[in-house]
Amino acid sequence: MTTTPEYIASLLKPQVKSQGRKVWSVDLETVWLPFFTATNTVKATAIPHEALGAPLRLAYNPDKTVKFNERSGKPVIRVAKELADSVRLVRENFIANLQHYAGSVRKDNPEGYTNEVRLNTEAGKPIVMADRAALDKAIQEAMTEAMKDKETAAPNEANLVTA
Repeated sequence: MTTTPEYIASLLKPQVKSQGRKVWSVDLETVWLPFFTATNTVKATAIPHEALGAPLRLAYNPDKTVKFNERSGKPVIRVAKELADSVRLVRENFIANLQHYAGSVRKDNPEGYTNEVRLNTEAGKPIVMADRAALDKAIQEAMTEAMKDKETAAPNEANLVTA
């Protein structure tokens, strides 16, 4: 019996991807790791070194066995909890800042804000109407096609019952 060389066997095993992993749609390796390394450097955060050094972790089931994706069969890889929590905090603060800014503009300039909402609504109305008409047409065409298919299938089903 021939033994499979390790370099071939390694090609057939699922591998942990360290490049291109996105966290909140932002690249982990080129954005989040340098950012949080910088925030740790200036003592703005205290993310553990092991979370930044090994940001991707194998996921485990409650019984401590390795977790695999049911569809693909690949092992499930998670972002280190401390790092994921820090990204979540940045996201929540980002959203809060956007909401605060919009609220302050609306408070400081209610007429201008109301006018912008009106202009947006008016400009969007033809698009909404065109989309609605296209959707209605597509639904009608799909219903017509389904009825044709049903009518074509009905005589064939009748032949099967009488045979």
